[in-house]
Amino acid sequence: MKLATKRLILREITMKDAESLIENISNLNVSRYLLVVPSPYTLKNAKWWINHCKEREKEKPRTSYNLHIQLKPASENPGIIGGVGLSHIDREQGTCNIGYWLGEQYWGRGIMTESATAMIDFAFQKLKLRRIRIPAFAVNNASNGLAKKLGFQYEGTLRKAGVAKSTGKIHDENIYGMLREEWAGAKKRLR
Repeated sequence: MKLATKRLILREITMKDAESLIENISNLNVSRYLLVVPSPYTLKNAKWWINHCKEREKEKPRTSYNLHIQLKPASENPGIIGGVGLSHIDREQGTCNIGYWLGEQYWGRGIMTESATAMIDFAFQKLKLRRIRIPAFAVNNASNGLAKKLGFQYEGTLRKAGVAKSTGKIHDENIYGMLREEWAGAKKRLR
């Protein structure tokens, strides 16, 4: 699967992406607020993740979409710089989670807003889901800020809900939610 935006390609990962994956996610400033990303992040970790994603691609129906962010034009920017994904997709309930990460050198350019917007459109328009949830560690100001910027509503905090694998630190987790009928208005405000 592939989604395209003005500046980006969101696509499935391949083994050719292992080097750029390691380069961008092995930075502790990136991984310190991610549940399942170890530090240091090795080639063995990258191969496991890529194979995991390939297995998830085969699911029918899919319960997750892990797309990776590539700058356009792809011929000049062959590697990936981040990821955005839908997980815990429950088609019966019409719900899922969205998560994201981005290499530090790409922060502050609106790349994650653009990526998340495309993924939210996909979830609501193509998958016909009714609700998306963003779980974000309370101390992760950037992730909480993005949730608010995208128009998600703060719904509460789960105390000591997650452990960052890279640091072993336990964090409170803020929960944000958005309903399909709220997305059109939220998307307009992003422009």
